[in-house]
Amino acid sequence: MIQGLRLTLWLVALAALHMMIAGAGFLAPYDPAEQDRENPYSPPTRIHLIDEHGRIHSRPFFYGTRVRERSFDQAAEDISKVGQLHFFVRGANYRVLGFIPTRWHLFGAEGARFYLLGSDAFGRDQFSRILCGGQVSLLAGFLGAACTLLLGGAIGTMAGFYGGWRDALLMRLAELFLALPWLYLLLALRAFLPLTVRPSEAFFLVVVVLGTVGWARPARLVRSIVLSAKERDFVRAARGFGATDGYLLRHHILPETSSVLLAQAAILVPQFVLAEMTLSFLGLGMPEPVPSWGNLLATLQQYSVLVSYWWMYLPALACVPFFAGYLGLANALHVGAVAEKIQAGLGGPT
Repeated sequence: MIQGLRLTLWLVALAALHMMIAGAGFLAPYDPAEQDRENPYSPPTRIHLIDEHGRIHSRPFFYGTRVRERSFDQAAEDISKVGQLHFFVRGANYRVLGFIPTRWHLFGAEGARFYLLGSDAFGRDQFSRILCGGQVSLLAGFLGAACTLLLGGAIGTMAGFYGGWRDALLMRLAELFLALPWLYLLLALRAFLPLTVRPSEAFFLVVVVLGTVGWARPARLVRSIVLSAKERDFVRAARGFGATDGYLLRHHILPETSSVLLAQAAILVPQFVLAEMTLSFLGLGMPEPVPSWGNLLATLQQYSVLVSYWWMYLPALACVPFFAGYLGLANALHVGAVAEKIQAGLGGPT
């Protein structure tokens, strides 16, 4: 009961986080590629309800920015420029879930531009880019994990069910994939590609690379479960009654692997999101101007940005709730699977 409640809470938390990313266009006040060259590295805008004279305003407002006196790169509030914050406004065009065109945004500004989480070197809104970049990074993680689990599940099932020389060959191949230094291979692969790659090509390249390098560990786990499941009495009885290999796999063996595959999915998605961030950070993933959490952090390779503009670290913090949620979900799934095995062994509720 407690494990079921814990699992539900993790699922609800992750669903809420993913709904925010799925609705990035609605929540983001600006187009993530829109530039404002007059406000590079603008700090996060402070939202006010009380002005400098102590008057309380019914509508949130903010002040514009100016260069601080005796400084060339430090910003300060300019009380002569006042902007109003409005909710449910029309702004930049975007597509809901990539299909439905609309221009409605949750909030927007009138009178001046505002940056909820600051701006980057080109004056692009950091909040909008973090939300839209999450769509790219999470989608790459999902697709990469799906490819890995499909490939690893198929190879592990074949090795465990048929055994013999196929098992030996596939497991030696899995050990080879576990031992290879994939980062250096990725660098070598990128060296053979053109210097400029379209964003769509780069995205699918990242997904294919992630999906093909991580199959070995899920394959070994699935193989161990299939080896155990095919020796159970009910499987032997079904085979004795003339059940085909396909029937045994569909009805008796593959359902046994579902809990392990779900737990592996909860582990692999954050791992592959982190891998996409690493590739994009190193210039091997998504190119500009398409945002992803990895290339948003690429500016931190510049020492001046690293020590001067703290809000450029925020894309790294944005992924922390997702990682914590997936790891909590994986732990809940693992504990639940162990409880089911104990219950099945004891023949009663735990």
